[in-house]
Amino acid sequence: MIKVDVPPSLKTMAEKQFTIGQKVKLVAQPPYVKTAEPMPILRPPNVVRLGEEGIVLDRRPGGYWGVRFEKGAFLLDSQYLEVVERPTAETITKAPDVSPQ
Repeated sequence: MIKVDVPPSLKTMAEKQFTIGQKVKLVAQPPYVKTAEPMPILRPPNVVRLGEEGIVLDRRPGGYWGVRFEKGAFLLDSQYLEVVERPTAETITKAPDVSPQ
């Protein structure tokens, strides 16, 4: 048996997990994006805007997530994605009443 030492930095890196159909946003711009087609191609990173929201389609081999954005579906590593938090009823404050008197 071969023992491989893993650096502590890699041991502590927790990979983000998403669920299919979950809304995510692009939080960092990758050097390029790969299309989520049967025959993927590399596209320039500006195809997907920083902060753009998309829907998780599936999980792919190699640690990639298929995400549908406005200009198509792309394969992205979880380090570039973050779950979009939707406000709950408790975090929404009631607007002041501004009706004429």
